[in-house]
Amino acid sequence: MKIAILGTRGIPNQYGGFEQFAEYLSVGLVQKGHDITVYNSHSHSYQKDDFNGVKIRHIYDPEQTIGTMGQFVYDFLCILDTKKEDYDIILQLGYTSSSVFFSLHPSKSIIVTNMDGLEWKRTKYTPKVQKFLKWAESLAVRKSDVLISDSLGIQTYLQDKYNADSFYIPYGSDLIIEYNELICKEYNVKKYNYDMLIARLEPENNIETILDGVAASKNKRDFLVIGNHATKYGQYLKKKFSHIKHIVFVGGVYNKNTLDSLRYFSNLYFHGHTVGGTNPSLLEAMGSSALICAHDNQFNSAILGSDAFYFKNSQDLIDHIENVSKERYSLYLKNNTQKIKELYNWNAIIEQYENIFQAQSNFHQTQHH
Repeated sequence: MKIAILGTRGIPNQYGGFEQFAEYLSVGLVQKGHDITVYNSHSHSYQKDDFNGVKIRHIYDPEQTIGTMGQFVYDFLCILDTKKEDYDIILQLGYTSSSVFFSLHPSKSIIVTNMDGLEWKRTKYTPKVQKFLKWAESLAVRKSDVLISDSLGIQTYLQDKYNADSFYIPYGSDLIIEYNELICKEYNVKKYNYDMLIARLEPENNIETILDGVAASKNKRDFLVIGNHATKYGQYLKKKFSHIKHIVFVGGVYNKNTLDSLRYFSNLYFHGHTVGGTNPSLLEAMGSSALICAHDNQFNSAILGSDAFYFKNSQDLIDHIENVSKERYSLYLKNNTQKIKELYNWNAIIEQYENIFQAQSNFHQTQHH
């Protein structure tokens, strides 16, 4: 099959979840003999036209010069470019800035959309933008040939709100087996004697609630906050907790081996995300044997089940911080790594995508004969 992947800044991944996913999926499908093209922003540092057998199309992307509007221009140009090729399948990752152009997709291609999370719930957006995103979401649901949800919560939401069927295929992750204890020294922490979180510092990730719990707890273990704090909200948090000596704002760390080791040697790993589907950073924490304390919501509990601690407020957090120590919960860790092996395994996920593409393609052909 000839397949295009749109909706990311490009591969190899240097940015986030969808880029990581596009990289794994495209390379995996090439290994299965398919002809795959990934659309890259022209400003991506990887400038070759081929990545591990995947064709790369470099498309003009003015986001760096004109801001968010640039995403619309980039998506528009990507969609126009697909008309030059005879793609069997176009996989559209997300819908925020592409759904307004859905009717421009080539009519012969099957449009498969991975819906991502509930984007309009993100607090960084103004009410006007949130309203637009709700509309964009409804367009993507109506105009796509096939919908994919990467979490059961999103699948239920699409069914309840739009009466729309979608295939559930989660996001993938790897099982980490090698760790570097020297990383602890580098970050000035003692193994199993610090807690941490890794997240974009945004209100819907419950960073403030978590840190309120850390600040109020009698336990003074070091707490690492990993995420870019050079934002308005990041600066607010730094200021608010500046008097709590054991809360350390590390900034963004993008080296996966470093992050895996920090997660592995931590006592408790906090995951406060409330918006979105299968969150990649949660799976990475499970894959690196972190003991997880997650915000109590349907997205997190669908993945972790009873193999984690949950919090709704800072009082719950105080209890966990004061009473939980990692060595007593090896069964949680074992169960979570087992889930990564069986449910969130990249090979299995690539195969599920291939099966859906193949079935849609066959159906499409019988319809047109």
